[in-house]
Amino acid sequence: MSSIVIIGAGITGVTAAWSLATRGYDVTVVDRGRYPAMDTSFANGGQLSACNAEVWNNFATVIKGLKWMLRSDAPLLVNPAPSWHKYSWMAEFVAAIPRYRTNTIETTRLAIAARRHLFAIAEDEGIDFDLEKRGILHVFHDKKTFEASVRVNALLTEGGLDRRAVTPEEMRAIEPALTGDYYGGFFTPSDSTGDIHKFTRGLAEACKRRGVRFVQDAVVTGITRDGATDDAGFVIRYAPSLPDTGLAPEREPAAREIKAAAVVICAGVGSRALAASLGDRLNIYPVKGYSITVQTESAASQAATPTVSLLDEAAKIVTSRLGADRLRVAGTAEFNGFNRDIRADRIQPLVDWVRRAFPAIDTDRVAPWAGLRPMMPDMMPRVRRGRMKGVFYNTGHGHLGWTLSAATAELIAGQVAADYPAA
Repeated sequence: MSSIVIIGAGITGVTAAWSLATRGYDVTVVDRGRYPAMDTSFANGGQLSACNAEVWNNFATVIKGLKWMLRSDAPLLVNPAPSWHKYSWMAEFVAAIPRYRTNTIETTRLAIAARRHLFAIAEDEGIDFDLEKRGILHVFHDKKTFEASVRVNALLTEGGLDRRAVTPEEMRAIEPALTGDYYGGFFTPSDSTGDIHKFTRGLAEACKRRGVRFVQDAVVTGITRDGATDDAGFVIRYAPSLPDTGLAPEREPAAREIKAAAVVICAGVGSRALAASLGDRLNIYPVKGYSITVQTESAASQAATPTVSLLDEAAKIVTSRLGADRLRVAGTAEFNGFNRDIRADRIQPLVDWVRRAFPAIDTDRVAPWAGLRPMMPDMMPRVRRGRMKGVFYNTGHGHLGWTLSAATAELIAGQVAADYPAA
């Protein structure tokens, strides 16, 4: 049986582990967190959204970014401090604009395929993750932005998505909790929402039942060949992510190593450094996103909370109903390096949006969160072999990691199987 080490226990790493384990591989997952799904897979917007497959590579995004640079509450915020990584990434972002159409269509097709895989996995493994198959409603406040989305809709439709225009009256029939005035909207009935953290943790437990080993609290310190030839396997060395105080639960010894036939990098924003150590270039930039989880405990709040997932184009904010008593509200993109600080001036616009859009929802209990999206300049995930035989990448999914993960896991598992057939 071929042994595979996966680095990263977020949504992409755990789905890859499941896909490989079901093919008969001996799989070990190494992650720096105490538990799976504690970083970018912890509290995202919750949308499984093929309707959000449009890549950002267009001049409108560039213009908006320049206009918003001096606004701390802007949906897109760029720290202007000099950084070669940031500005080289932005140059490649602009260079990818000619591929906007092709990449949007390809991402749509991948998202639709991923949805089928994810639903099948959840059913097979009995994972409860507050799934709501009620569609996603994209709302517009003015004619200009709505008409711009008509052009985007043509690309999504070409990719195979059923996404149709709806009037304000139809919007309120789809989601009766809507308040305020709207010009119109688009509705994607096949999209859905769920709790990414609950899904990933549930799938990790399913992986364990299939024999997958998880090594947590472990920082990878080196990946080297276990021999002189290209056919030799790998030695993955790791050390504890935190010093042992004697108060924590029993963990692995201070320094360990694992031998494997192949390595799959699913390390999110950490993938860039790991790739460089293996002779590959992945220009992943950490684009910070924020979310709040509103606890809707009273009957009045729950009645006022939308059940259908929303995407507000003007505010760049999404919502997901997670069970009876939680509303996830997420948005914003911040280019500020490896900074995980939760800024009050970035969280407040999310709270204010809830109060404006749904004034009957109590916002006295709000849990803020921030995470770093691993984003490539062309907005396309990297699912491929590395230069070195036995190295594979399943990373760089950006804001669509939850949406695309089940499909990219199948793709990378297929590539591993082609090179290292399971015994």
